[in-house]
Amino acid sequence: MNATAIDMASVARALKAIGGVIGSQNVFTSQEDRVAYSDHYSADESTHEPSGAVAPQTVEEVQAIVKIANDYKVPLWPISRGKNFGYGGSAPVVKGSIVLDLTRMKKIEIDEKNGTVLVEPGVSFFELYDYIQERKLPLWLSVPGNSWGSVAGNALDRGVGYTTYGDHAARICGLEVVLPDGDLVRTGMGAMSDSPNWQLYKPGFGPSWDTMFCQSNFGIVTKLGLWLMPEPESVMGFNIEVDKPEDLGWLIDTLAPLRQQGIIQQSPSIGNWLRAAATLTLRDEWIEPGKPLTESVITAIRKKFNIGWWGVAIRWYGPLEINEATTRVVERAFNGKPVMSMTPTRWVRGDAPEGSPATGVPVSYPLANANWFGGRGGHVSYSPVLPTDGNLALDQYRRTSALYAEYGMDYHPSFAIGERHMTNVNQLLFNRDDPEMMKRVDSFMRALVKDATAKRYAEYRTHIDYMDLIADTFDFNNHALRRLNERVKDALDPNGVLAPGKSGIWPANRRSNRA
Repeated sequence: MNATAIDMASVARALKAIGGVIGSQNVFTSQEDRVAYSDHYSADESTHEPSGAVAPQTVEEVQAIVKIANDYKVPLWPISRGKNFGYGGSAPVVKGSIVLDLTRMKKIEIDEKNGTVLVEPGVSFFELYDYIQERKLPLWLSVPGNSWGSVAGNALDRGVGYTTYGDHAARICGLEVVLPDGDLVRTGMGAMSDSPNWQLYKPGFGPSWDTMFCQSNFGIVTKLGLWLMPEPESVMGFNIEVDKPEDLGWLIDTLAPLRQQGIIQQSPSIGNWLRAAATLTLRDEWIEPGKPLTESVITAIRKKFNIGWWGVAIRWYGPLEINEATTRVVERAFNGKPVMSMTPTRWVRGDAPEGSPATGVPVSYPLANANWFGGRGGHVSYSPVLPTDGNLALDQYRRTSALYAEYGMDYHPSFAIGERHMTNVNQLLFNRDDPEMMKRVDSFMRALVKDATAKRYAEYRTHIDYMDLIADTFDFNNHALRRLNERVKDALDPNGVLAPGKSGIWPANRRSNRA
């Protein structure tokens, strides 16, 4: 038998053994189940179809499942909730893997005084938000644009949100992890039994391991500590619209120093007019299918929603007198700039809730953008990281929008400004029921990656189809980073059972699978 093939007889025996541990009602192997755990945004869901899924409820059950996987040499694909649409959803890289669905693990422990939470991977942003609201705790979440996923899973995949705590991975403090051999470890201060500092001090003693389990296949995180934001006295800011595509350059150069100095402490996301249009309307409301969007159509969309070519929402959080002073500083930074509109926003504790991600409220409506082309909609994302520089952003916009036009796609970008970098997140929206469009998606994605690589920009996160492609762009010293990752993988997971291919990291027994 090919060493890289999955022995389905062994999979069947492993699934039966797992059913004996967690109950057969928590083992899902029908064709309907396999489709449910596939990638619903792919052109062909069978490409990454699992052999089935298993859903444990306790750490001990996870450990038992991992040991069974090692006994039968079958691969597991852990998911927290499987809602990471656009990146593969719940589907594994390797077809035929068993999905390890951690959705049933939902424990929440909050330390109100210190503003921390310890969550299991099945806890969603909505569930944690409800938990906090029901207990009237003075704590806020940071949530991503589509908030139906896992709090832990989003942080581990380096997801981002809209408040000052928006770098979710940076707010991780302490993990509990089942290693590929079934051993259980706690990182940081959690390595001391019953430590009161597990969620308070990140490093612990000796090497710090938390980030090792972000975007990796080195272990299964069963508990994740996270710092929460204390409820601020006030939130103030501006919603800014600019009129022309080339306004992107000066807009970034105005915001970047404010972000670097900590005057703006969240990561502003500059999006174009399609961000509103794709969420609130369908494309065929504006133009006949198959025809490109003209300037007159773009003008009509902008007029309907009263928006600029680019728009950005910026916010600051804290005591009212400090926020009022910050507002004046930001206003001065924009003096003399060709702003189309600059609308102030203000929330003070005691006001009615604003109800947006900027104030820690989970939402899911942005997912509607997947329906832009109609049919069974979907998307993948192309997200290179760039230095924060207006001229580089303009060059990136021009090159990328030209590729969108070349491949007959609608340009849907945003530029999120971090403390020292910006991430250019581009949505590739498509209609899965349009065969001609779906034929273009893969070559378009590869063209975008090739373009970014030529500029020495790399993606920070990608769809399961492109994990090897992106890993290959990290090419220093003949891919030394990949060799390091694989040495660690082989040491921890000699049987190669845990998420082979995740982030382009392959175990020795499946390395020939690398694309």
